[in-house]
Amino acid sequence: MKLTLLLLFSSTLLIGSTMAQEKNPFFSEYDTPFKVPPFNKIKEEHYLPAFKEGIKQHEKEIEAITNNTAEPNFENTILALERSGSLLTKVGNVYFNAMNTQISDNILEISREITPLMAKHSDDINLNEKLFQRVKAVYSKKDNLNLNTEQNKLLEKTYKDFVRGGANLDAMKKEEFRKINTELSMLELKFGENVLKENNSFELVLDKKEDLAGLPESVIASAAQAAKERGKDGKWVFTLHVPSIMPFLQYSERRDLREKIYKAYINKGDNNNELDNKSVLSKIASLRVKRANLLGYKSHADYVLEENMAKTPKNVYKLLEQLWTPALQRAKMEASDLQKMAEKDGQNFKLAAWDWWYYAEKLRKEKYALDDETLRPYFKLENVRQGAFDVAHKLYGITFTERKDLPVYNKDVKAFEVKDADGSHLGILYVDYFPRADKRSGAWMNSYRDESKDGEKITPIVVNAFNFTAPAGDKPALLTFEEVSTMFHEFGHGLHGLLANTTYRSLSGTAVARDFVELPSQIMENWAGEPEVLKSFAKHYQSGETIPDELIEKIKNASLFNQGFATVEYLAASILDMDWHTLTDTVQVDAKTLEEKTVNRIGLIPEIAFRYRSTYFSHIFDGGYSSGYYSYIWAEVLDSDAFEAFKEKGLFDPATAKAFRDNVLSLGGTEEPMVLYKRFRGADPSIEPLLKRRGLITDKTKVGLK
Repeated sequence: MKLTLLLLFSSTLLIGSTMAQEKNPFFSEYDTPFKVPPFNKIKEEHYLPAFKEGIKQHEKEIEAITNNTAEPNFENTILALERSGSLLTKVGNVYFNAMNTQISDNILEISREITPLMAKHSDDINLNEKLFQRVKAVYSKKDNLNLNTEQNKLLEKTYKDFVRGGANLDAMKKEEFRKINTELSMLELKFGENVLKENNSFELVLDKKEDLAGLPESVIASAAQAAKERGKDGKWVFTLHVPSIMPFLQYSERRDLREKIYKAYINKGDNNNELDNKSVLSKIASLRVKRANLLGYKSHADYVLEENMAKTPKNVYKLLEQLWTPALQRAKMEASDLQKMAEKDGQNFKLAAWDWWYYAEKLRKEKYALDDETLRPYFKLENVRQGAFDVAHKLYGITFTERKDLPVYNKDVKAFEVKDADGSHLGILYVDYFPRADKRSGAWMNSYRDESKDGEKITPIVVNAFNFTAPAGDKPALLTFEEVSTMFHEFGHGLHGLLANTTYRSLSGTAVARDFVELPSQIMENWAGEPEVLKSFAKHYQSGETIPDELIEKIKNASLFNQGFATVEYLAASILDMDWHTLTDTVQVDAKTLEEKTVNRIGLIPEIAFRYRSTYFSHIFDGGYSSGYYSYIWAEVLDSDAFEAFKEKGLFDPATAKAFRDNVLSLGGTEEPMVLYKRFRGADPSIEPLLKRRGLITDKTKVGLK
């Protein structure tokens, strides 16, 4: 009787398990157009079982490769590794996007469970001695294998990933390495959770109209909408999200309220409460030093930069320091001008950081008769998006068609099919524009599926996510010019993924050195400000009038305005990142102490703060930019120089566009970045165009990014 019941119970479990797998969309091929993720069917409870099954399947694949009795070769070892883990990749691509755009308590709880499992799984592969010996055997014969360029790069990357993942460590150090990776993964997760909660926890609630003095009607309407969404009808709410805080700092006449919201912003993660990040980030920095030391590197920065274009911390500091001196000099002049503006305004206080945006906006309006509210009506979001699409069409012949039949993960998300000049399908682009409580701040590009043609052709699925000012009342979403540039920037990342043309997924699209990945994004920003392009999409949302020439001229004239401030706050954050990650001692360092040392060493003036203070510097403590925040300015040297080629030959010169697509956008990480760049440009990049663009030229010394 007991045996019969046990068999019946086992059968029921088996049937239940099978039914669960059948219902889980990750366990079958997507039945959607272009096999996009079926967002309408994916539920939070599907992730954990799919992750666990993905790990299980991947373990079996790794075991088969490891125990293969045939002599190791490119096909049965390197290529087999490249092709393994398809289910894990499938669920991971969707889930880690959800971690940015659909954050909930359940999603965070899943992360706490899956993060150590994924860390262990990664280490199980990298520290598998028998598997590494197979990889090493193939690598040792690389010069005699007659591999093509891309195959060679895949072999080199696979071997390096194992070595950098601890494969050469002895047993005792491997165990220590595992513990560090597990602890780091959880600390980085905690850091990100704290920043998200801090962003969402602060509200500046106003209930008196006089507190709105100076704010444009569009800003007031957005604040009223935010209040309504929070159940505070008749009031106005301002948050720490950029579309809310920035206009407040620019226009509010209430200095006390500007100070309040500014201090709330720069003290995120530094409030000595349960969301405080000081201890978390200090532990992260210390553990990164320990891990780097285990692998034979002096610092975490030495470990990271070995795989970047910069190669060494010395080269990064050299570039940052060369830019710092003229930028700081310019910023001090700007601070003096703003102090005079405040005094002219009848104020007798010393300019503070929370005054900068307010008086900069007043000064810009006085000098150039230009402010964001003058420009917003010409930058209706949908028109800007079409402008970006049109630029890509003129450059590369590609087209974008909205597909309302594709499932989306939020009602505000839109999907576009991308086709090549010959009409063939290239990929899918999702766009997600507005802030939400379940969405992290900032703007980014990510991928749901990377391009490859190893066997069958796989087309890419990418997403551009933003936090733009949302529609309010009867007004559509109207962007600032900075937001226009941001859209073009992330669209450039999107093109890098969409125009990828590589054999292997791990070398495709944005799988390039961190200080090269920003080239495709930043070069796109150049077109956003060109008069020819502006006139194509900048139409007044009410009258349809094309942006007048005088406004375009004002944008051009004001392009160098406040560049000292913009450059200094960015460079200061880049230097702060390097200071954290060039630490060589494993003793935990106090965050405020390190920041103070950095401020004193570089001479950062009190009117300007780091673009990101340590306690909410997600790029480096919860993202992929540790020892890499400098990448934006490094890549700006490249993009400034590269755009010169288009200015020399024509904004939409077909040959130049083809060269950029063929040598930069399509080849991903298949060759060394500088090789690809020089093949496009025909020479080393020069820093002069960047200095000119930012108005920082002091001499004509070239810096070679080699």
